[in-house]
Amino acid sequence: MSIIWLASYPKSGNTWMRVFLTNYLRDADEPADINDLEKMGGASVHSLVEEYAGVESTELTADEIDLLRPDVYRALAAESEEVRFIKTHDAYTLLPDGSPLFPAEATRAAIYIVRNPLDVAVSMQHHMDDESLEQTIERMGDSGAVLAASVRRGNTQFRQKLLSWSDHVSSWLDIEKPFPVLPVRYEDMHAEPFATFARVVAFVGLPTDEMRLEKAIRFSRFDVLQRQEREKGFRERPRANARFFRRGRVGGWRDALSKAQAARIITDHRAMMNRLGYLPDGGKSPQADFQSPLLHAQFTIHPPGL
Repeated sequence: MSIIWLASYPKSGNTWMRVFLTNYLRDADEPADINDLEKMGGASVHSLVEEYAGVESTELTADEIDLLRPDVYRALAAESEEVRFIKTHDAYTLLPDGSPLFPAEATRAAIYIVRNPLDVAVSMQHHMDDESLEQTIERMGDSGAVLAASVRRGNTQFRQKLLSWSDHVSSWLDIEKPFPVLPVRYEDMHAEPFATFARVVAFVGLPTDEMRLEKAIRFSRFDVLQRQEREKGFRERPRANARFFRRGRVGGWRDALSKAQAARIITDHRAMMNRLGYLPDGGKSPQADFQSPLLHAQFTIHPPGL
């Protein structure tokens, strides 16, 4: 079959989307285990390259791994009997020969989850732990930023090119692609969960059932995920004593960012934030009420259903 990419900049709601889709697909009587997200693996784990390319990935450079990745995804899609949902934090980029990192022939579609970068900065800094908010904000404005740059044993992921936050969003929403892309805002997942997730279900070609949808949303609530993490841990959290499902709030940046930090993020990303409805006043003042009714984003791509 083929792959549906669940793409996002880090800490933008990708895991929440994966949990929801797992609950919807299973349609069980209890919430899915957050440590067993069905068919929702990651695109950047070393084991993928090692399994499908037959090489020890830690012996390769990051550039060599990038060249192998499209063939790995083709092989993965070819052997899958059903559609696979795969998480990625990579920007949509081209390889040196001009071919895309995510090959069209292995891809059915992509869902792109986007979140206000003011909240992303706070959540990402807590996740990274070893960098300050200033460093996180600097990273988000860096057009050459990468994730998991080190190729070494013990690092479960290989390098992912993030680019800047604005460039990351633009790479998925503005570059013409041979497959449809559905943009989904984290804030809409909070404010209008039924309508937002119903749109996701229809887009991926699953039958829409209201009771099943309501149950999957209920089983994917943040308090449910937090309880599971407290009771059994979460294998994707960065450190043993860290919390992955920390707050999940919309607008939580107000409690954590200084005026100068908020202003820096707005300066770096004003055009994209304004386009996505995150700046009701056009970004003239970091003191604006960013949580006043958020405007609906005007995306370049209006993908058809599958």
